[in-house]
Amino acid sequence: MNQLEKANYFASLHVKHSPVVLFNIWDAGGAQAIEKAGAKAVATGSWSVAAAHGYPDGEQIPIDLVEVIAARICAATELPVSIDFEGGYSEDPDEIARNVRRIVRIGAVGINFEDQIIGSEGLYQLPAQVERIEAIRNSATGLGVPLFINARTDLFLQAGPEVDHADLIDSALERAEEYERAGASGLFLPGLIDENLIAQVCDHTRLPVNVMMMDGAPPIDRLADVGVARVSFGPSPYLDTLHALSEHFERYVG
Repeated sequence: MNQLEKANYFASLHVKHSPVVLFNIWDAGGAQAIEKAGAKAVATGSWSVAAAHGYPDGEQIPIDLVEVIAARICAATELPVSIDFEGGYSEDPDEIARNVRRIVRIGAVGINFEDQIIGSEGLYQLPAQVERIEAIRNSATGLGVPLFINARTDLFLQAGPEVDHADLIDSALERAEEYERAGASGLFLPGLIDENLIAQVCDHTRLPVNVMMMDGAPPIDRLADVGVARVSFGPSPYLDTLHALSEHFERYVG
């Protein structure tokens, strides 16, 4: 498939009640491994990519290095590739647009794009985040690629488990509506694990909903039942790999 075909195929994988499962990787070898295992698409996780190269999460890894890693991943697999692009490595919409063009030009067909303010607490106000998403959409359209913009809201992660997530659903749905109008392709809700609340979001947005597997999250078959269209694993594959590496060292060397 060429890039356009990959982009269209990747979008088609997001089906309500039949979610695409993305086992997040951090390098080209990981992309090839999950391709051999039968994956339909490849997605990176920003935490894992940064940690694998000695950086903390939160856009601490240089964008030039992110571009190199993403290029190697895209070159190493025939599958469509989505890159976790955090906040676009800028607050400025025009600079974000330029940064996204770098990722699209090396072959990616999707990105995660979040609304938290990198390096500080809080989320971008809706008008500002809408402008940022619009800039990304216009940039990708200018390159002739229907980029899958997985619009992430950090409402639930930032609130934490001590806050009643039911109180945040209206805000999440408002953001979903505005993000869709701005050109988003999907809605990512990391931190939301309550099955009934996930179902409520799925029932009230036209965007394909992405849930991240984490402690307490429903199993994939239940997420499918309530209408989820995409399931991802975040940093857990990387953490599991490190644990296995440590176990092997202890078994053979320690």
